[in-house]
Amino acid sequence: MSLGVSSSTFSLYDLAARRAALTPHRKAVSFERHWTTYAELDERATKLAGRLFAAGVRQGDRVSILAHNHLAHVDLILGTAKLGFIYAPLNTRLSIEEQRKVAAYVQPKLLLFDHAHEEVAKATGLPLVSLETYAQWLRSDPLPYPEAHITGEETQMILLTSGSAGRPRGVMQPYRQGFYNAVNTVLSWGLREDDCAVQATPCFHAGVNALTVPLFHLGARVVLQPTFEAGAYLDLLENTGATLMFMVPTMYRMLSEHPDFANACLGGVRWAISGGAPCPAPVREAFSERGVPFKQGYGLTEAGVNCFAIGTDEAAARPDSVGKPVLYSDAVIRDEAGRAVQAHEVGELTLSGPHLFSGYYERPEDTAEALRDGWLWTGDLAVKDDEGFFSIVGRRKEMFISGGENVFPTELETALYTHPAVAECAVLGVPDAQWGEVGLAAVVIRETVLKKEVSEDALRAFLREKLAGYKVPKYIRVVDALPKSGAGKILKTALTRLHLESSE
Repeated sequence: MSLGVSSSTFSLYDLAARRAALTPHRKAVSFERHWTTYAELDERATKLAGRLFAAGVRQGDRVSILAHNHLAHVDLILGTAKLGFIYAPLNTRLSIEEQRKVAAYVQPKLLLFDHAHEEVAKATGLPLVSLETYAQWLRSDPLPYPEAHITGEETQMILLTSGSAGRPRGVMQPYRQGFYNAVNTVLSWGLREDDCAVQATPCFHAGVNALTVPLFHLGARVVLQPTFEAGAYLDLLENTGATLMFMVPTMYRMLSEHPDFANACLGGVRWAISGGAPCPAPVREAFSERGVPFKQGYGLTEAGVNCFAIGTDEAAARPDSVGKPVLYSDAVIRDEAGRAVQAHEVGELTLSGPHLFSGYYERPEDTAEALRDGWLWTGDLAVKDDEGFFSIVGRRKEMFISGGENVFPTELETALYTHPAVAECAVLGVPDAQWGEVGLAAVVIRETVLKKEVSEDALRAFLREKLAGYKVPKYIRVVDALPKSGAGKILKTALTRLHLESSE
């Protein structure tokens, strides 16, 4: 059994030990204004492994955490390779009933929790460890634990996504996937060892693999923001030397509208990349005007998470493109029969490469539907131009057919965002007796604009000047806010439900 110290025999995938050997004194993570070095990260992960083993955790067991972004998330990710447990974080935005369903599905051996989520954590019925107790673990002497035998196909993380009928699905990410996602990101995105990024998206989300884990592989720096707040984020950018930005469109919009944005020091930021959904043009332009090159990213939990790369010059010339496949990846756009489509034809994006997941935890039917002959069918609709640049045009299940014509919600949302009064919007198809399906647009008006000054008829007339008549939504609803997931994605299924309920 290991005595809780690093040695020359550590696992190939023990990132904490390997980085500690290479760059022990280099700053790694800033949390609550305190920097932790790579040597200290390795020490924390080692102590965690010993304490978890003493608590009955064994290789293959799931260990969950229900907490805002915290250094404990990093410790758990890095500690997986030492003991062989699986990092299975819980979504902090779920209700008590939803958490119970997830707990019954994942069956973690232990659940770590912070004070803000104590009530929900207790309701799961799982064995609990508070972050206060966890802090005491790290102040204690290390305990022995058996060294895990890790292969590239062992599961390192189970990250949750929503499945059919709201049923949770756990995406099993093997060590092989994490490694190749890091390699693809570092090499294809051009990350540097002097880079620094603020982790503002939730650590329970796949966004933790967008920059944070790849930067650890490189020996670079990461700053944890417990929960996103635009003003605090701008302050972190200025005071930590952040050079890269990754967030979802909603967060970028909140930044661009913050009073401090116009005067914030952004000169050190090399580029910003948006994920989760296409970022509206006005938001991208706000950053470009501040001298921050802006790029569209694309990825999904099942594929790493970074699947395409585009340079800043190419992004400026093709603002709606996500670029070309990363180094160790392949992408093909296919029709329903699986045949590759021609350039400029819309089809479903399929991906192949070592950065793919190994399947959905205890969901064999879902796995068989998504993984076919070594290819991941993403469910996303895409198009490729003559030079090989890809663009995402929407979700296959979100495309609707109105009067026999295909309608892509992303196209309508892009048009709506060009209206100066529109802050956020979402378009989806809803049932209609005459046309089969018609569009429903939910629109949030900018705070600086009076809602009574922007009528639904005026928005519809605005769209008629830009789009074919069959594409213009039959229903336009001005709302106070759009429902969002814990990662900041707009929940269109919730909008569908609200529309159907109001129509009864």
